Amino acid sequence: MLSTVYAPAAPVDIVQTLRPLRRGAFDPTFRADSTGIWRTLQTPDGDATLHLRGTVAVEATAWGPGAGWALAAVPEMLGAGDDWSDLDVAGTPFLADALRRNPGLRLLRTSQVFEMMLAAVLEQKVTGKEARHSWRVLITKYGTAAPGPAPAGMAVCPPASMWRRIPSWEWHRAGVGPQRSDTVMRVASVASSLERTLAIGRGGPAVERALRSVLGVGQWTAAETMQRAHGDADSPSFGDYHLPAVVGWALAGSPVDDDGMAELLAPWAGQRQRIMRLIEASGFAKPRFGARMTVQDHRGH
Repeated sequence: MLSTVYAPAAPVDIVQTLRPLRRGAFDPTFRADSTGIWRTLQTPDGDATLHLRGTVAVEATAWGPGAGWALAAVPEMLGAGDDWSDLDVAGTPFLADALRRNPGLRLLRTSQVFEMMLAAVLEQKVTGKEARHSWRVLITKYGTAAPGPAPAGMAVCPPASMWRRIPSWEWHRAGVGPQRSDTVMRVASVASSLERTLAIGRGGPAVERALRSVLGVGQWTAAETMQRAHGDADSPSFGDYHLPAVVGWALAGSPVDDDGMAELLAPWAGQRQRIMRLIEASGFAKPRFGARMTVQDHRGH
C-alpha cells in the first residue's frame, strides 16, 4: 500500500470529474461508495487499485504493483493542467448557472489510451445498456482481481495481450459483434503506439490522426478516447445518436443534428468539451417523446 495527499490549486469534485470513467452501477473497474471513489488500473508497472476521497486535500491510496504509477497519475486524473480561466459563459445563463453550481468540475486525463479506446470501441453502434453489459462481462471474465481491499467484484482491465487471445465465441457471448471485436484486436495490436500519443499533448488534430489510423476507429471513438485519456478540452463526440439533441435542447430549446451542434458550440471553439461537461453536470435531460428506443443507437465510429 502506498498513499499520498494531492492538494489541488482549487477544490475538485472527484465524483463529477471522474464520472466519464464509470460504465454503469456494476462497472468492475469503478465504484463510488461512502468512503470515496475506487478505481482499478492496468498500468505499465502492473495492476493497481486506487482509492480517492476529499476535495480540498484529496487522500489517495493505492495497492498492487502499479500503485506508484497510479498515485503519480492522480493530479492529471483530477484535472491538473486543465485551465478553465478563459471560458466565458456569461452570455448564456444556463451554462453560467451550471458553472457556478459545479466549481469543482475538471476535465480528467487518465494517460491510459488503450483502455479508454477499448471502452469506446465496445460502445460503438450499440446502446449504453448493451455496451455496459459487454464491458462488465469481459472485464470480469478476463481481468484479474483488484489488489488490496477493493469492494467485492472489482477487477483490473486485462492488458492488450490478453484481449488479443479472447476467442470469437466469448465475444459473441458478451454481445460483441465481429466488427467491434475485430476493431478491438487491431487496437490491442498497436496498444504501445497508442500510448505514445500522450507525448503529443492533450488531444488535438495530431492525436486524432494517430488514433484514427487504426481501421475501425473514427471521429466518435477518437473523441471519446481523447476526452478521457488525453484530457482534450475541444473534442465533442460528433456522430453520437443522443448528444446533438441534448445540446440543442439545452442551448437552443429544440433538437439539432451534428451540424447544428457544431454551430451551437462554435462560440467556444477550443473549449467545446468543457461546454459538453457543463451540460452533463447540470443534470439537464432532453424532453422525451413517445416510447423509449430499444434498437441500436448507431453511434458513429
